[in-house]
Amino acid sequence: MRPLADQSRPASLDEVVGQDHLLGKGRILQRAVEEGRVPPLIFWGPPGTGKTTIALLLGEAIGAETRRFNAVTSGVRDVRAVIEEARTRTAAGGRSTLLFVDELHRFNRAQQDAFLPHVEAGTIIFVGATTENPSFQVNAPLLSRVKVLVLNALTREHLLQLLCRALEKGSQDTPVAEDALNAIADAADGDARRALNTLELALTLSGESVTSATVAEALQTRTLRHGAEEHFNLISAVHKSMRGSDPQGAIYWVCRMLSAGDDPLYVARRLIRFASEDVGLADPQALPMALAARDTVHALGMPEGELALLQATVYLATAPKSNALTRASRAAREAIEEFGSLPVPLHIRNAPTGLMKQLGYGKEYRYDHDSPEGHAAQTFLPEPLGDARFYEPGPFAFEKEIRKRLEWWERIRKRSEGAPRPAEPPIPPSES
Repeated sequence: MRPLADQSRPASLDEVVGQDHLLGKGRILQRAVEEGRVPPLIFWGPPGTGKTTIALLLGEAIGAETRRFNAVTSGVRDVRAVIEEARTRTAAGGRSTLLFVDELHRFNRAQQDAFLPHVEAGTIIFVGATTENPSFQVNAPLLSRVKVLVLNALTREHLLQLLCRALEKGSQDTPVAEDALNAIADAADGDARRALNTLELALTLSGESVTSATVAEALQTRTLRHGAEEHFNLISAVHKSMRGSDPQGAIYWVCRMLSAGDDPLYVARRLIRFASEDVGLADPQALPMALAARDTVHALGMPEGELALLQATVYLATAPKSNALTRASRAAREAIEEFGSLPVPLHIRNAPTGLMKQLGYGKEYRYDHDSPEGHAAQTFLPEPLGDARFYEPGPFAFEKEIRKRLEWWERIRKRSEGAPRPAEPPIPPSES
């Protein structure tokens, strides 16, 4: 017996739900069918949103010979056979050929290149489908020759519509409670195939009727949608929530990542990066906190290490923020790019040999600890950089203290350039 999801597959494009932005009146696919010309396409969207269904129905709607490949089980040899078949059919005045490649991202770059000349020549109508971001998973030459269409995850209402349609089309007469349908739609996470498979299993497990308890037994645990694209979307949400000082959002997105099966040590590494990139010296304890969370996860594993990750997440989200180190790094690298390999000033070079001393290495270097103020007011940058300032501390938290110290040392430096030194050194800012 055919699976319920296959039995319920739409018979025409009019029956497809949830993708009106592509199939509605005046939209790209509706116009393509009306004109009988489908351009090379890639459908990108989450599982169970209708990518395969739409591709097959497109071929049927324009009267094309449709050939379906799955990149997991098919190879270049299969592609070449279909291309030759399409070429022969076209030469004989036959129908055009729509080649549908499911799981396109599973083809490597060399395999994807096999489509290029035939897409460009119009030998086939190429339609690919992928759950992964084409920007990263599809060759640039192929990507430049196709139109990428994004399919949306189905809403709760769309899923309920599909579930009711499946029950109407099905041969069984077991009653299904409304709350059971709602539970299936909620758990499906926008995936029509998952919703229909859950319904089918619930019908198998049911006695006289399908209830919410039957659905709970069929579901067991909820599975979250999670691929490479979603992985990076989630970690971006974690990072931006912490940067925006929102511990609620940060906790939610970290827990989403862990619930979806992401590596907790990956999450810990990103917290470490955030501690330096977005907190920095505004709170010097941020980096040790993030490192401690990583060490805890490494030592305890999961789920015991989860609270250490959340502890660090909340600490970082509520810590004072500074990107001064990022700006300092960028400014220093720009100076390096502009000036190249400037020589190290002689006075701050070591002189372990007599020859090096004769050449002036280490000459006029002043040992800071010998000065009354612990600061000898020397210059350490190459002369062409003058008084360049790469690191500028922020105005908040611990960096406010750093700014006071820098200003104090600057006053000492300016005084050493001409003004007489006072009899007693001033008190450092940290002691005032």
